[in-house]
Amino acid sequence: MPSLSFLERYAHIINTPSISAFSADLDQSNRAIIDLLAGWFKDYNFHINIQQVPNARNKYNMLAKIGSGEGGLLLSGHSDTVPFDDNKWQFDPFKAQENDGKLYGLGTCDMKGFFAFILEAIQDIPLKDLKKPLYILATADEETSMAGARFFVEQQLIKPDMAIIGEPTELKPIFKHKGHMGHSLNVQGQAGHSSDPAKGVNAIEIMYQAIGKLIALKQQLTETHRDDAFSVPEVTMNLGHIHGGDGENRICGHCQLNFDLRAIPSLSDEEAIGMIDEALAPLMQKYPQRITREAMYETAPAFGCRNEQGILELAKKLTGFDPVSANYATEAPFINQLGCDTIVLGPGSIDQAHQPDEFISLHYVDPTVTLLRNFIKQVCF
Repeated sequence: MPSLSFLERYAHIINTPSISAFSADLDQSNRAIIDLLAGWFKDYNFHINIQQVPNARNKYNMLAKIGSGEGGLLLSGHSDTVPFDDNKWQFDPFKAQENDGKLYGLGTCDMKGFFAFILEAIQDIPLKDLKKPLYILATADEETSMAGARFFVEQQLIKPDMAIIGEPTELKPIFKHKGHMGHSLNVQGQAGHSSDPAKGVNAIEIMYQAIGKLIALKQQLTETHRDDAFSVPEVTMNLGHIHGGDGENRICGHCQLNFDLRAIPSLSDEEAIGMIDEALAPLMQKYPQRITREAMYETAPAFGCRNEQGILELAKKLTGFDPVSANYATEAPFINQLGCDTIVLGPGSIDQAHQPDEFISLHYVDPTVTLLRNFIKQVCF
């Protein structure tokens, strides 16, 4: 049986780079961390299934399973991290360093360190006596496209009763969160000298009208879609970046606006996109072939726990906290598609995620290990 300590395992995980990024120059394969985790879980007699994620840069998922039968519990997390700015870090991002009750390193909090908690939790559990299966899932590319989770749920390999995604929530269960989508709106005008406007089509002036349509839609969504479980209860739309033209004495030939929308669970991605296109349709008819909208990346849907197996009641019983909502996105809506009760629940604070000198407080170790053991005992025995 493995003899590594909790902190030794944590150090090995952090020491194994697994950055995901849209830029090919920064993006890294996660195969090394997947192999590391697979080896450890295999030592505990888990059956290991490693999947290569299609249409990704050498990325892999790992599913570890022990026990037989239907239902059971899935503990899930992503194996990748965001990139980092070396100039802003005082600690080595790839060396887990303990200092003043905190463990520093890239991924300590968000969130591949979660697998060290799982490995610690199963050590004192008689896994051979499980009455329902225990699954461990490590996914790829959560920090970019969520391609790993998307591909995994397409396979429909398992249907646990309950699933926990170990993102940092301060050990407070999250039962719903907003989605996120980004769109690029492009207006193609006709450039020309500003001395004769009739010989051109000013893309900025058309974009001005389009922005008016989007702001009107933003107000409409605020009035028609609201969920008071969120600290920001309404659907939000942000017009985040605009660029157009190349000189004050030239008619603007092209203008681009990037904007995002964060939906609540009652607003589907399809409905939201339909409302955007409907708002812009009159302008597209007025200026044929001059206005286009396209998604900047695949959307992350909003999430709401189905709670058919009573995971919310169990989570409240075991954590002492009422389930809450979050404004950020996770892999939960995809794991939800397995047909299980899904929550987001893990050690650490989201405030440390994606930050220089990322850390997790070591005061989370004992309560997290205890919590995971209790969930396994309640669901799988």
